[in-house]
Amino acid sequence: MKHLLLWVALCWGLTACSPPQPFHHTDLSGATFAAEFPRALADQGGQPRRLADFRGRVVILFFGYTSCPDICPTALARFAAVREALGEERQRLQVLFVTLDPERDSPARLGEYVTWFDPSFLGLWSDRETLARTVAEFRITAVRQEVGGGLGYTLDHTAGAYVYDLRGRLRLLIPDNAQVPAVVADLRRLLRED
Repeated sequence: MKHLLLWVALCWGLTACSPPQPFHHTDLSGATFAAEFPRALADQGGQPRRLADFRGRVVILFFGYTSCPDICPTALARFAAVREALGEERQRLQVLFVTLDPERDSPARLGEYVTWFDPSFLGLWSDRETLARTVAEFRITAVRQEVGGGLGYTLDHTAGAYVYDLRGRLRLLIPDNAQVPAVVADLRRLLRED
């Protein structure tokens, strides 16, 4: 019995001293890019926004456009499911959707689009010049592809989402094929950090 208790205490002590488990998604801690928008972007209400405005919350930042036929609605639906799965912790999560198509995506259209997925989501808009500087800073690609039909064109764009911690530091890259439970686990870990 004495040996069993010693063994249990030893195992418990080793697990308490072990390093934290890695994130499920790509850890970008210490990255020197994507720290802040080059200029404030306008939300759907016309309010200027910067990433620093959301310190104290974990932020998911996604770049896309409202006419996107597949990646963007799938990502926003996933982030809505993540927010729901967080329960009470959801109040400390902010999802930001930056349009890559300012010509077609007005702030009002962005607002209608993102709040359809979740009323707390914010759509961010900028002029073409600010957008060019923003995508360069955040290492986002967006290539216009002419298509037939009513769309006129689509954008082939980076499909991952950045995650910022409570202090506003870039921490994770979530791929477009991420599963909700893994995203929730990573966000809960960030929400519990000081």
